[in-house]
Amino acid sequence: MSADLIQALEMLGQGMLGIFVVLGVIALFVILMQKLGGGK
Repeated sequence: MSADLIQALEMLGQGMLGIFVVLGVIALFVILMQKLGGGK
């Protein structure tokens, strides 16, 4: 049972890491768009 719990925690950690990576990429993209389209 503890093995399943550890596996679940690892999956949760990977999922959270993936979410943070996606949010980081989106944030960089938004900043880049603001710099390129600063005239608006």
